[in-house]
Amino acid sequence: MSIGRIVLHRLLTGLGVLWGAATLTFIALNLTGGDIALAILGGPDALPTPEILAQVRREYGLDQPLIVQYGEYLARLAHGDLGDSYRLRIPVTQAIGQQIGATAQLAGLAGLLAISLSIALALVTAKRARWITSLSSGSELVLSSMPSFVLGILLLLLFSFQFPILPPAGADDWRAMVLPTLTLALPIAAVLTQVLRQELDDILDQPFITIARARGLSEAGVRLRHALRHVLTPLVTLSGFIFAGLLGGTVITETLFSRQGVGRLMIDAATNKDVPLVLGITLLAAVVYVFINLLVDLFNTLADPRVARA
Repeated sequence: MSIGRIVLHRLLTGLGVLWGAATLTFIALNLTGGDIALAILGGPDALPTPEILAQVRREYGLDQPLIVQYGEYLARLAHGDLGDSYRLRIPVTQAIGQQIGATAQLAGLAGLLAISLSIALALVTAKRARWITSLSSGSELVLSSMPSFVLGILLLLLFSFQFPILPPAGADDWRAMVLPTLTLALPIAAVLTQVLRQELDDILDQPFITIARARGLSEAGVRLRHALRHVLTPLVTLSGFIFAGLLGGTVITETLFSRQGVGRLMIDAATNKDVPLVLGITLLAAVVYVFINLLVDLFNTLADPRVARA
C-alpha cells in the first residue's frame, strides 16, 4: 500500500470517527435528562416563565424532533459551523480558542515529562537485578492503576499541605504547573516504562548487543547508542495512547487544580448541557486523535517499508 493510499484510508477512517464521536455525544447529551432550554436561561434559579421557555426552544430549534435537530447539526458541521455556546453566548470556536493554550501547555509539559521519565527508567531498570525490576514494576502498577484525581489529591496533601512547598492552585508562576504536570505525567510514564523495559529486555539479548559489549563498549554506551534507538518505534506507536491519557487527564486535573483549559471547559459545558460546546470539544479531540494516528502510520511506513507492502 502506497503512502498516498495510507493517507486516504486514514482520512476516510477519520471522517467515520468524527461522525461517530459527534453522533454518540449528541445522543448522550439529549438522553441524560434535564431541560436544555432551562439550562440556557441559567437553570431553575432563573425562574423562567413557560412563555420564555417556549420562546427559547423555538429560537434554538429545541422544539423540533431530535432527528431534525441532529440533521441540522450535521448540516452546519459540514459547512464548518460549530454553532454558538448556549451558556457563554459566543461561537464555540472562540470559546475553545480562549482555553486551548492553557491545555496545550499543560499537556505538552506532561507528555514531555512522561516520555523522558519512561525512557530513563526503562534504560536504568532493564536487565537488572530481580529486586530492582520487581520494585520498579510494582511502583508502575500502582501508578498506572491509580485514578488521576486520587493521585492529584495525594500530591496536594503531600506537597501543598503537609509540606507546603508548592501552591495548590491559583498561582501564576512555574510552581503552579508542577503538581498538575506530575498528576498527568506519572500514570502515563508508568505504562510506557513497562512497555519500553520489555522491549529493552528483548533487545539486550540480541547478538549485536553482545558484539558491542565484546568491542569494549561500556554498558551505558550499549544502552544509549545501540539499544535505545530500537525502542523509539514502539514509543511512537504508543503516541495515540499518550494523547488519550493526556486529554482524559486534563478534564480531571484542570478541575482539581482550578486551572483554566479545555478540560475544565468541557466539565462546565456538560454540567450546563451546553450541547454545541460539548460537541465542539469532542470533535476537536477526535480531530487531533485522527491526526496523531495518521502521523504514526506515516512514521511506521517510512521506518519499515514492509508496512507499505502489507
